[in-house]
Amino acid sequence: MANSDLTFTFPPAPRPSVAVDGSTARFPVNRIYCVGRNYTEHAREMGNDEREPPFFFTKPGDAVIDDGKNIPFPCSTNNLHHEAELVVAIGKDGVNIPVADASPYIWGYAAGNDLTRRDMQAMAKKMARPWDMAKGFDHSAPCGPLHPVKDIGHMKKGSIRLLVNGDLRQNGDIADMIWSPAEIIAHLSALVALAPGDLIYTGTPAGVGRLIMGDTVRVEIAGLGPVSTTFS
Repeated sequence: MANSDLTFTFPPAPRPSVAVDGSTARFPVNRIYCVGRNYTEHAREMGNDEREPPFFFTKPGDAVIDDGKNIPFPCSTNNLHHEAELVVAIGKDGVNIPVADASPYIWGYAAGNDLTRRDMQAMAKKMARPWDMAKGFDHSAPCGPLHPVKDIGHMKKGSIRLLVNGDLRQNGDIADMIWSPAEIIAHLSALVALAPGDLIYTGTPAGVGRLIMGDTVRVEIAGLGPVSTTFS
């Protein structure tokens, strides 16, 4: 049956999407994958060995929100953390992609924030339980406008910063990632088939910290538009 012939018991939710720099068209979001501990100093501040292979967790596609949003402070946490990240947008299907062939699968890049209920994550770790509710809650994936590769080329280095109410909290360089975007794509595509619309949050530098009600958090990556979020 063709999609146009389908009927539903109630109207389906709108497709999540993110803005595209310089365009009125939007990038449809499929799945959101996140890389854990991909900067040496952040791995150390979390008490882990920076030499381990990349590992992944997910967020729902509809956790994504645009720049400039004012959102409710997340429930069930007393320790919400910010994590500034480079976001990689996938533009075509692929599985078991070699590192050398990975770059053409990248459609574009954006600044993102992997919001984390750190207290809930700590409890999940202690009890050997999944991180889903610590990472994949409502509005947990702020994402700035995507910049197409055709316009800016591939991101290999550049400042990544995060400010809370104008005060600098995180300050690094995407060149310091343990695993490059191409290597991340190679690892991830050996686990799942990547598809157009997938977003990959590629890990955060050191300096993650607590957010409270009323804070405005802003992620800046050189060459990309920022993403700013305010909690109410």
